[in-house]
Amino acid sequence: MSTFVEREDLNKALETLKNGGLILYPTDTIWGIGCDATNPEAVEKIYQLKGRDKTKSLIILLHNENQLASYVNDIPDVAYQLIEYTDKPLTIVYSNAKNLAPNAIAADGSIGIRVVKHAFCEQLLQRFRKPIISTSANISGEPSAKDFDEISPEIKNGVDYIVAYDRDVKTDGRSSTIMKLDSSGKFEFIRK
Repeated sequence: MSTFVEREDLNKALETLKNGGLILYPTDTIWGIGCDATNPEAVEKIYQLKGRDKTKSLIILLHNENQLASYVNDIPDVAYQLIEYTDKPLTIVYSNAKNLAPNAIAADGSIGIRVVKHAFCEQLLQRFRKPIISTSANISGEPSAKDFDEISPEIKNGVDYIVAYDRDVKTDGRSSTIMKLDSSGKFEFIRK
């Protein structure tokens, strides 16, 4: 996988996010549709494009665990250990989300967050300084695209910018592991 990120590509994605637009971008798992996770209008565009049920919450990406306290109240200490020691992409669902678009947060107040380890995402998140939505690049109910070539024209035409980075990289098509963690540190797996 290439670690060189083209500055122009990064700048265009960044500008799109700042303007409330949607991007199609590679992540540490599969290609995703993203937007500013603090912008309710942008989040609404994702639900519309995917035809996704609004009762299904979304996942957000952060570039490091130090940002967690800005978006979650009551983070159990074990969360930091899980993030540090996991060798596979791990999304943790936390209770008591804050400072995010209300329509990105589940009805019970929880939010799924993944600290991403991917060259493009890390640089984009560092420069954007806000969390980004990450949802699979497919129409709701259809299979997730394993790589860029499998993404439907409907999705590609529905976003404001398509990132050039990693378009030719083939992935195993695996989504992240999802674990729900309550404020006491008790956890359960939602998706392995």
